[in-house]
Amino acid sequence: MSKPITSLDDPRYVKALGHPLRVRIFAMLSERSASPVELARTVDASLGTVAYHVRTLKDLGMVELVSERRVRGAVEHVYRAKVRPRVTDEAWGQAPSMAKQVAVDSTLQVIYDYARLSSASGGFDRAEAHLSRANMRLDDRAWKEVAKAYLQLVERLQRIESSAAERIKRDPHADGITEAAVVLMAFESVRLTDQPATSDRSAATGRSRRAARVAT
Repeated sequence: MSKPITSLDDPRYVKALGHPLRVRIFAMLSERSASPVELARTVDASLGTVAYHVRTLKDLGMVELVSERRVRGAVEHVYRAKVRPRVTDEAWGQAPSMAKQVAVDSTLQVIYDYARLSSASGGFDRAEAHLSRANMRLDDRAWKEVAKAYLQLVERLQRIESSAAERIKRDPHADGITEAAVVLMAFESVRLTDQPATSDRSAATGRSRRAARVAT
């Protein structure tokens, strides 16, 4: 049995989240248990490709086999995601840049997928839905205060979810029960006005590609 990944320093974490399809599969298995056959029906990939990525996630300790079932004479394996490692501020600060980039890129991709699909189905229609963005200018003290405020909010949200789980357990068919997503981000920002114009970026990209062709 593979040892669970508990730290960003684990090289398996980078490998596990180093492919966009693998990230999507892991997100889906975090929602519910499923077989590669079921997963292949909802992603743009063949069964063989999906099965390969599921096996990779299993070998890396990110998912586990939970059951087997016979379907039309064949054995179908059902998997689910293990708990994703929680990262403290200290662990994040000490993690290598590559691990951080992989973690951020994979998380942003999953956030985008959830937000895009949910928006298209009316996920932001209810009155309690929230979407906002704020640009700030912070010093070291303010950053520490922001981090503390976020941690307090996360803990509060966890308590709210736990209370909801108890009510849903008592009455699983009550009105208003839906899936919900909460996204929190705070990061050092690059100003959009500091970016080169689109034409300049395209020219720079073209120069980079030509240089790459010359180098190879």
